[in-house]
Amino acid sequence: MGLKTRMQCFSLPKVAMDADDKATKSDTPNEKTEQPFAPLLLKILSSVELEFKESIHSRLLDILDLSLISGIEEKEARKQIRAVAQKLIDDESIPLNTQTRHQIIKEVEDDVLGLGPLEALLYDPTISDILVNGHKKVYVERYGKLELTPVRFNDDNHLMKVIDRIVSRIGRRIDESSPMVDARLQDGSRVNAIIPPLSIDGPSLSIRRFAVDKMGLDDLVKRDALTGYMAEFLKGAAKSKLNILISGGTGSGKTTMLNAISNFIPSNERIITLEDSAELQLQLPHVLRLETRPANVEGKGEITLRDLVRNSLRMRPDRIVIGEVRSGEAFDMLQAMNTGHDGSLTTVHANTPRDALARLENMVSMAGLEMPAKAIRAQIVSAINIIIQLGRLEDGSRRVISIQEVDGMEGDVITLSEIFKYHRRGVDEKGVVVGQYCSTGIIPKCMTNLKQRGANADLAIFTNNLN
Repeated sequence: MGLKTRMQCFSLPKVAMDADDKATKSDTPNEKTEQPFAPLLLKILSSVELEFKESIHSRLLDILDLSLISGIEEKEARKQIRAVAQKLIDDESIPLNTQTRHQIIKEVEDDVLGLGPLEALLYDPTISDILVNGHKKVYVERYGKLELTPVRFNDDNHLMKVIDRIVSRIGRRIDESSPMVDARLQDGSRVNAIIPPLSIDGPSLSIRRFAVDKMGLDDLVKRDALTGYMAEFLKGAAKSKLNILISGGTGSGKTTMLNAISNFIPSNERIITLEDSAELQLQLPHVLRLETRPANVEGKGEITLRDLVRNSLRMRPDRIVIGEVRSGEAFDMLQAMNTGHDGSLTTVHANTPRDALARLENMVSMAGLEMPAKAIRAQIVSAINIIIQLGRLEDGSRRVISIQEVDGMEGDVITLSEIFKYHRRGVDEKGVVVGQYCSTGIIPKCMTNLKQRGANADLAIFTNNLN
């Protein structure tokens, strides 16, 4: 008797069997790259097929010694698992078409060694985010737009096994006593997981994909995220050891921009990066990467970002790069910037440059120090030179919305000068945001610093429209 299936299909790349194959991504809505793999139609297995897959999976675990499998290369391990699964299916009399047989074998293989149903998505170069809302709903972001996929987990326990596998690989844990965790995949992709009782509808998993093709400022110019003149100014700012704060909302490209700017730090400088979950990709010869550590089961051993900032000052850094400031470490960061560690970079979640400064002020107050607001603002003015505001527009594009210089203070208020901005004109008939990058006519005070350090910055770029 034939098996009934729901043939909901979703275009995915053919999954390469070599674990060393890497994926890349693009976040430009109008510039879809060619798929390096032939399309694969992924279907949802029927209840009968799922039951059969679980039977094959269980029997395979009885046959194979996973302790031995884990000791060999992943490519060879996958080959052995495929061979055993194929033999087990051949021994059964259930009629399955070739596509379903291959899908079951691949899913069993991924459940044993990989991330189960998510493996196919991880090989799609066009996907930038994978969002799992319980075991029945898996969304992806592609070119800035969310899509519901037919990918499913068997149940919440199946999803929890995948989450446990991710977090345990980097020595972290997730359970009822610690139901939230930040982690990363082996390729550097950023992961956040949250489980019941905090997540009411079942375990939730969010994966921000790691870009194997590391984008520089010139690549961002080609994607129209900023202009060549703006990029030249930022290159000069990095070379001239200006302290730069990158501001933007979730998914606006803050980490990408930080990585791109860091390429212009001189190669003879010692850089220390500090992150909650390591994802920065600085392409420099002298980089020391530090990562926070959560508390253990007994609630001891936690190393916070603030601990790392204070310790990094004893490690003779030329520059300190903080992936994102969220709390009291902002005070220690400002102190570092004000005590000889010029040229440092960090990011913050904020919608405008003014909001970014307000958030910094609030975070400094979280350090537990009783400082008047004016004194905190004075610290910020002394530390931060340039604020880059990024935005993700509704068409999915990421753009530099504004570049501003921190001028000083007038009374109790921090003054800012906007140097470049993106002037939005509207939306065309295809839903693409239309606008223009402009200079404001203001020549920044930091130009003297840039010239003294040999940065190439023509004064004309500050007085002309840029495109």
